[in-house]
Amino acid sequence: MKNNRRFIFYIVYIILGATLFILGLLEILDSFWSGMGGALVAMGSIRMVLFLRYRNDESYWEKQEIEIKDERNQFIRNKAWSWAGYLFVLISAISTIIFKLSGQELLSTAAGFAVCIIITLYWICYLIIKNKY
Repeated sequence: MKNNRRFIFYIVYIILGATLFILGLLEILDSFWSGMGGALVAMGSIRMVLFLRYRNDESYWEKQEIEIKDERNQFIRNKAWSWAGYLFVLISAISTIIFKLSGQELLSTAAGFAVCIIITLYWICYLIIKNKY
């Protein structure tokens, strides 16, 4: 049942994406929604192909399950998220200063808020995980 639900979601993504894309081409919606529609069609199509491959090829499914559950790969994924978070904060902080010096007040404020939000999320997640373990 769960697998059938996924398949239906992928079809809905494709239909919704195609609708948004066509409405964007007809200039009923702006180009943002057209791009969003194209992304939904691509994502739904790729996920559907992978789903069908999982369902039809047992060896592929087993190989993917092993790779997903492997401790080394989980460590690498967690480390990559950690580096991405550090780099995001660093780049946003530097951007805040550069935008402020160049007179781009709105961009400077947005970059500063991004730093504040990610650090706040970090501390909330830290406290939750600390209490859990």
